Amino acid sequence: MSSSFAPWALVVVAFCAANLPFVNARLMAVAAMSRPKTLLMRLAELLVFYLIVGGLGLALEQRAGQIAPQTWEFYAITATLFVTFAFPGFVYCYLFKHNHSHVELPP
Repeated sequence: MSSSFAPWALVVVAFCAANLPFVNARLMAVAAMSRPKTLLMRLAELLVFYLIVGGLGLALEQRAGQIAPQTWEFYAITATLFVTFAFPGFVYCYLFKHNHSHVELPP
């Protein structure tokens, strides 16, 4: 992986991972749920995916050479960027009207 491709690949992975909790009804995109996910569950998944993508970024940086020092500002900016990446999935999940005609309503 070239040094110019790795950062862009990480941005694409971060964008996909940030939207995954909102466009997927499964827990961590793996385990089927017996009831719908709540907003709190989706935010917890978002935090876990943030940590996973951060670990991937750290591994890519370590592979490229010396790791730059990171203070709280770095984590505040990357967390804000990750939440911004999650906005399209949030809009799709909570603000679009979905056709639930396949769901049988009680009488």
